[in-house]
Amino acid sequence: MKILVIGGFLGSGKTSTILRLGREFSNEGKRVAIIVNEIGEVGIDGDVISKYGLQTTELTSGCICCSLKVNMKTTITLLAKDYAPDILLIEPTGIAFPQVIKNEINLMNLTDVSIQPLVTLIDGSRFKQLMKEVKNFAMRQIIDAEILGINKLDLVEDIRIPIIETSVQQLNPKAKVILLSAKYEDEHWHNFVRLTLGEEADGIIQDSKGTELKTTNEGIQMLDKDTGLPIEMTMNSIEASGVTSYATEYTISNIDTALARSLSLEIMESIKSEVIKQSPEFVGHIKLFAESETDTIKVNLTAFDKDVAVEVIESNTTGVPRLKILSAVSSIGRDELVRIVQYTIEGKLKGKNIDFSHNVG
Repeated sequence: MKILVIGGFLGSGKTSTILRLGREFSNEGKRVAIIVNEIGEVGIDGDVISKYGLQTTELTSGCICCSLKVNMKTTITLLAKDYAPDILLIEPTGIAFPQVIKNEINLMNLTDVSIQPLVTLIDGSRFKQLMKEVKNFAMRQIIDAEILGINKLDLVEDIRIPIIETSVQQLNPKAKVILLSAKYEDEHWHNFVRLTLGEEADGIIQDSKGTELKTTNEGIQMLDKDTGLPIEMTMNSIEASGVTSYATEYTISNIDTALARSLSLEIMESIKSEVIKQSPEFVGHIKLFAESETDTIKVNLTAFDKDVAVEVIESNTTGVPRLKILSAVSSIGRDELVRIVQYTIEGKLKGKNIDFSHNVG
């Protein structure tokens, strides 16, 4: 079993990339399993991945690398025993230190397992904002990586691409930097897939100039200013990120897809407007997941200056429809974030005469 950890800050495109990898590996006849780690008590991406037909085990209630070490080992062991995947994809929460997760897996002494190079995705369209709002945390993720994927290339101006590529390579000279967009099947994507499977011999990869680089990360560390120890040893990643998170879930009455879509968009646009009042240049990820009778609406927002993205996933809802949201935002107090999310959702549901009950949060 090959284990691949794909990390990256909130909204970097991890779920879309993992879905694409999972489908591609499955089409090649490989058995694929995915472990999704969400912050909070409500999972979002595990549901979406499952609706695409890929087996997923979802871990909530914290961060893999700081509170779920035993649970992670148990999960991997059970997956290996009961499902026997050829490839296991692990998506940490965007406010995790992926290197710590990979180290923990190494220490599990799992048999018949090959741990692939650590991948960190970077949203190229938000690189400047990330370096401003969550610089230290984003740098830690970049520095730890063995493969750095500058993602969402389709959203980056051509003139900015070499600037971002150079900046990222300077932060981590030992990593392989590759450009990609999970939306497109091109040579960038195929190169990324080959790297994730570790197809280069003996852990040696080529940089853009053809220079051999070992996929190790020595000599660059970010230290805690009080203890002098590496930052990931002194505090958990959620604290280190400076990001406030809140997840909650509602059950709602049956609605059609058109209403679910318009409702989701209205909620997200209102939340965006209110969050900007408290955190004018926020980055993070707000994900809303609403079920209609026949489809699932997934709505995403990753920064103050980004548009709300909408995706409709065909899926017959079984049981009572749900509306779930995960909000993780920089530079805002938790009480204020909770107030904004709950007030907005409940106000919009009442305004459209949709019956609901608040389940979690």
